Amino acid sequence: MPGQSAVSYSSVTQLNDLLSQIENTSKAAHSDLAQLRIERWKTDGATKRQALADVDSIQRNLQNALPEMIGNLHSSPEDVPATFKLYRNMDALFDVLGGLVESAGAFGPKDDFQALSNDLTGFENSRKQLAERLETLAGAKEQEIVRLRTELKKAEATAPPAAPAKKVIVDDSEPEKKPAAKNPAAKKKTPAKKPAATPTAPSTTPNPPAQPKPQ
Repeated sequence: MPGQSAVSYSSVTQLNDLLSQIENTSKAAHSDLAQLRIERWKTDGATKRQALADVDSIQRNLQNALPEMIGNLHSSPEDVPATFKLYRNMDALFDVLGGLVESAGAFGPKDDFQALSNDLTGFENSRKQLAERLETLAGAKEQEIVRLRTELKKAEATAPPAAPAKKVIVDDSEPEKKPAAKNPAAKKKTPAKKPAATPTAPSTTPNPPAQPKPQ
């Protein structure tokens, strides 16, 4: 997958061997549990019911939960959370199967006890190997984190100083409204000058002669 570190061949080989061991033990346990005849055990009804409930719980885990976890690890061999999840499941299987083995040894046939004991030993060995692998993976992840931190510090020390960031001042206040400009006063219209009166031309008619005064 992109961005995922390569997994070494030895790590994958170790995981595949471990998962094959778990699968083989799971198949054997599934078969041995199916052949139990708990109803014939020499004990009380409450103990038999508890044993039957434990068998049912283990069988569901072997058929559903365990194969899914194994498949997840096949896809991501060095996934620490997936490895830890399988380890916790193996731990739970060991506890429940261990109680069933004790009951089989106390109340059941010797063959049943021996078969379940072998299954319990197989799960115990796988659980121990898972714990060791989990510790190795966690240590490798821690070393990788330390290495990345060291490289980051070196990169920061050799990087040129960053230019100071420019401050951008944003004025989000409403702009002050300016008073509307007054219309310039209308210029007074200069009254039009009346044209000068045209002088009347002198009359050309001769004045009448003066009449003689009577004596």
